[in-house]
This record gives sequence, C-alpha cells and structure tokens, in this order.
Amino acid sequence: MNLRKIAVAVSLGMVTLLSACNPSGDGVAKTKGDDSVLRVGMECDYAPFNWTQTDEENGYKIAAGGYAGGYDVEIAKRIADSLDKELEIVKTEWNGLTPALTSGKIDLIIAGMSPTAERKETINFSDTYYTSDLVIVVKKDSKYASANSLADFKGAKITGQLNTFHYDVINQIDGVEKSSALETFPAMIVALESGKIDGYISEKPGAISATTSNDNLTFVEFDEGDGFETSVEDTSIAVGISKDNEKLLEDVNEALKDISQEEREKIMQEAVENQPLGE
Repeated sequence: MNLRKIAVAVSLGMVTLLSACNPSGDGVAKTKGDDSVLRVGMECDYAPFNWTQTDEENGYKIAAGGYAGGYDVEIAKRIADSLDKELEIVKTEWNGLTPALTSGKIDLIIAGMSPTAERKETINFSDTYYTSDLVIVVKKDSKYASANSLADFKGAKITGQLNTFHYDVINQIDGVEKSSALETFPAMIVALESGKIDGYISEKPGAISATTSNDNLTFVEFDEGDGFETSVEDTSIAVGISKDNEKLLEDVNEALKDISQEEREKIMQEAVENQPLGE
C-alpha cells in the first residue's frame, strides 16, 4: 500500500472513530456528558415531587420534550444553580433510574427516592432533602376512610409502587390482601377509583397531592405506634449519585446545606398548589 493510500485509510479511520463518539457527525468527539449541563433523572409522574406539564410556567424543560414541575424539580434547579450548570430533566421510568445513573446517562437521581440499604449497594446518596410519613390513600366513601390503625385494614386490598419499600410494608398489615404492585401512582389512583383495590401506600405529600386533585379520595394517617414500622432511611429522600463521583456528592451536599428547612417546606407547599389538576 503506497503512502497516499495509507493516508486515506488513516483519515477514514479517524472519521469513523469520531462518528462513533459523536453520532451527530459534527466532527467533534463528545464525552458522556456536557460539563455545563446537570442531567437529572426522575419519573415526572409522582406529584407533588415531580410531574409532566405542557407549559413552561413553574416548570423546566424535559430533554425529550415537554416540561417538568414539582418539589424534586425545584431542588434540582437549586443544585444546578449552585454548581453553575444548566438543568436538564431526563424523564425516566422508575425502574430505569438506577441503570441510567450507573451507565452515565444521567448525573443525578432526584425522584423522591429513599436511600435504602439495598440501593446503597449500587449508588451513593446525598444528605436527606425531605422526610415524610407513610399513609394509606382510600376512597372517601370507603369503610376504610375511618380507619385509625393498621389492624383496621384487615381484609383490604392494598398495593404500592413496584420496587419500592411502600409495597414491602404492606406485609405489616395482618390479614391484608396484598394486590399486585403497580408501576406509577396515577395507575394506583385509577385502580382505587375503579374498585380494583381498597387503598395504596403513599408518602404524605403524595397523598395530599392525590386528594387535592381527586375529591372522592382521602388518606389515613396514623398515630405513633398504630402505623407502619419504618427506618429513617426508608422515610427519608435523598439525591442518588454514582459511586465513582465523590466530588459531585460533596458539591450536592454543599448545595443542600444552603436550602433551609423553612424554604424546603415552602417549596413543598408551592408544589402541592401548582400541581396539574387530575395528576
């Protein structure tokens, strides 16, 4: 092969390599992420923590189109601002959040996720940015609406979200009929309103959101000793971060320190008020 042919072959090889690194083919090799952008994964389907909306008011752009709003989104925006980065919401199914993080598709998970021991085996978590109690959402005209303790739900058909500790704690109800787990909270609301289930497990903000948007729903909360036995890590919510990015973990924790408890409560109240009707 003469030198000219060798040069051409090398050039073609470089073009192929650049194209593989950069599918857009603009001639510049891309890394996994743009340093000026903070890619945050969430369901955009769990009001008041996160939801999808059609307009920009009180929301931020989703990478695939549309806008996201909610408590998690506001926390994400404050973290992005602290890091001097542009926020990019990456709408991701719940079961796909951890794989998206470990594969480098997203930088953070901010999705109402609890830092359970099982999850900590795979990813790191920031300091807590919200803590809540567990309640059971039921129909207002249900016999379970007047329940005071877990014992009152004996024989009830109860469910929770798939792959969450919400579903696991149902086992604490003696005599309960544990229904199949569902993937989203909207799906659970539909099942509840249609009579397929008698109730579902939720964190209190999620229950407030559901009952605010659905007049025929209410929720049962419990006095200490009458409700679910949970650990602090179960009822806390934190930011998920890849184990190989300790610097980002430190930066996120610094950003969270700047958000006072009073501001966090205000953000949650505004999220409940701003959620789309019918969420």
